[in-house]
Amino acid sequence: MAKRKVSNTLALAVLGLLQEKSMHPYEMASTLRERYKDTAFKINSGSLYDTVEALVRHGWIEPVTTGREGRRPERTVYAPTELGQGEFVRWVDELIRTPVAEHPKFMAAVSYLGALGPDGAVDALTERADQLGRRIAETRNVLADTVGSGQIPRLYMIEVECALHAWEAERAWTEQTIAEIRDGSLPWPQLQETDQGWTWSPDTEQRGAT
Repeated sequence: MAKRKVSNTLALAVLGLLQEKSMHPYEMASTLRERYKDTAFKINSGSLYDTVEALVRHGWIEPVTTGREGRRPERTVYAPTELGQGEFVRWVDELIRTPVAEHPKFMAAVSYLGALGPDGAVDALTERADQLGRRIAETRNVLADTVGSGQIPRLYMIEVECALHAWEAERAWTEQTIAEIRDGSLPWPQLQETDQGWTWSPDTEQRGAT
């Protein structure tokens, strides 16, 4: 498959918004934030304008009008081209169909959880579980206030539901791991000095954190 000319997922968000109606970049940014799209996209004004320029440069979107309201700066309104519409549909289809290898920072850190020791691991994981719990509660409230109230169609915030389920699964795993460390069912290696230097070795008598 040929490399996509624009691969920044913020471009996907811009093309998605333009499915609804033509917009200028300021309205795009406001709409993305109103719908809590920052769970899926990194949104800031600079990167958004750069993305819009890239989409125009590659012929995926085009300016349709330019105007000014009152004392506000002049704003250009954009719409998708036929090329951009086709690329958008293919891109969404590809991302949904095909799982790709992703490398989140948390997974990288978890692979070296043993370095913290049982007590340190329990402390760090407990704080993460607490923060996830607050995020989950806040997100449930957001969904209740927007989708639940009928303010925003559910389909427009479906990725927030997806993120919520992922956080709930991560919190469940985190709490389970904490329990296993505390009851000793997760064996902890010990750092020991040998003739070849310092090595990790299992300690069958280690009983976890208290």
